[in-house]
Amino acid sequence: MANTGINLPSGFGGLMRYNEEYHTKFSLKPAHVIGLIVFIILLRIGLGFIF
Repeated sequence: MANTGINLPSGFGGLMRYNEEYHTKFSLKPAHVIGLIVFIILLRIGLGFIF
């Protein structure tokens, strides 16, 4: 292959930078997620006693 002296960028090497401030209609905090998981577990245990 001939060396033409043209240097093309090799991309970003996997270092793409996206918008770090992602806005959504639902903003869930970790405490809310943990509370929801605990609620589902307690609901499942409670349904086991009822049915």
